[in-house]
Amino acid sequence: MKSYRQELWFNVPTRRAFINITPEVEKALKKSGIREGLVLVNAMHITASVFINDNESGLHHDYEVWLEKLAPHEPVSQYRHNVGEDNADAHMKRQVMGREVVVAVTDGRLDFGTWEQIFYGEFDGGRKKRALIKIIGE
Repeated sequence: MKSYRQELWFNVPTRRAFINITPEVEKALKKSGIREGLVLVNAMHITASVFINDNESGLHHDYEVWLEKLAPHEPVSQYRHNVGEDNADAHMKRQVMGREVVVAVTDGRLDFGTWEQIFYGEFDGGRKKRALIKIIGE
């Protein structure tokens, strides 16, 4: 069995963003030479996430609104974690959206369902963060 590891780095200037990272994952898969196996993609920070869904701007807007209702950023004083910080909401948003995804690799391609894409979700931007791509298989 072979394995391949690559990091993707982000420095999102806004507090929140959804970035389609599918092309980068596909490039890593091609570089790995693995034809059958699994791809794991996970956020390496506790205020970011990786998830799979549709690449549709209306859906991304709906996520923004929904997540802000679930864990509003302000007032920051509502969270115990925010003593000297202001990112408790980002931790909660990450918990809801998830840490990682696993995608099957079949015949050298990501084996997605219709419309599926991989996204990096940033909930506390403004500094350098990363996601891990780990591919295993033959």
